[in-house]
Amino acid sequence: MASFKEIISTLPRRKGWTDSNNDLFLYRGFWCYSFFIEGVMSAQQNFQSQPSDIVICSAPKTGTTWLKSLTFAIVTRTTFDDSTSPLLANLSHDCVPFLEVDLAQSSTNRDPKNPLLATHVPYSSLPISIIDSSCKIVYICRNPKDSFVSFYHFIARLSASKDMKPVALEEAFELYCQGVSNYGPYWDHVLGFWKASLDRPDKIFFLKYEEMIEDTVLYIKKLADFIGYPFSSEEIKKGSVDKIVSMCSFENLSNLEVNKSGKHREGTPGVIENKIYFRKGKVGDWENYLTPEMAAQLDSITLQKLNGSGLTL
Repeated sequence: MASFKEIISTLPRRKGWTDSNNDLFLYRGFWCYSFFIEGVMSAQQNFQSQPSDIVICSAPKTGTTWLKSLTFAIVTRTTFDDSTSPLLANLSHDCVPFLEVDLAQSSTNRDPKNPLLATHVPYSSLPISIIDSSCKIVYICRNPKDSFVSFYHFIARLSASKDMKPVALEEAFELYCQGVSNYGPYWDHVLGFWKASLDRPDKIFFLKYEEMIEDTVLYIKKLADFIGYPFSSEEIKKGSVDKIVSMCSFENLSNLEVNKSGKHREGTPGVIENKIYFRKGKVGDWENYLTPEMAAQLDSITLQKLNGSGLTL
């Protein structure tokens, strides 16, 4: 049987978002770096989902770090409080394992008390065991303009930390508009989970970053209900929800020592400084980077792609 690397080498490829020879490959309709595709293929073969699993799904830079923190805080709130939570000493990505990296070879590589895992894999490429089991999926999406700008800055900061250069913003923008970004096309990623959430509302909870920012308390309660960790009226009275909101706020998390100086996956080729995950977390920051023409172009593509789906971004 051909190895994953051999299969990947036969796939269509395009230049990635950096000046290094780090190409993106087209796997099952989505562009991805080879390192992640190997993990996806391995997870498809090996990962066994449990009915108690809660899978946090997202395209990159759409609110993943925040959603992981919130969900982890909800699930562990009877074990820890806002002064003892592991989130105060660890990046949320270290508290919630990543399917195509941490769990790709084996499902057992996890804490049996922690039902959470996360992935950027599109719905159509999720392991069958996740689709078929009664586990819950939570998906978060974000306005494509903010998502692009956030992702571009993430790549730029990551490149700088590894002595590489990102392509110019305009070049990355053209690639993004063509669907060429890690786990892109972005619209196809969102639509896959959106359609699945309409078919299976009991299994997939679909969230929008902007709505969550606007009324975080409301959505945390809905999220807790959906994943089977509802807040009691007593907890709500005692302010448990507000404590989680404040502990997981961008201001709080980005100012923690671990997120200013710590590193994620230290000792591996995939090492990333934790601070790279925190930039602004603001809605509408795209206005500082995209020209009106670029914004109009992206809006027009978004309208066309989502046409008839019932979804607006």
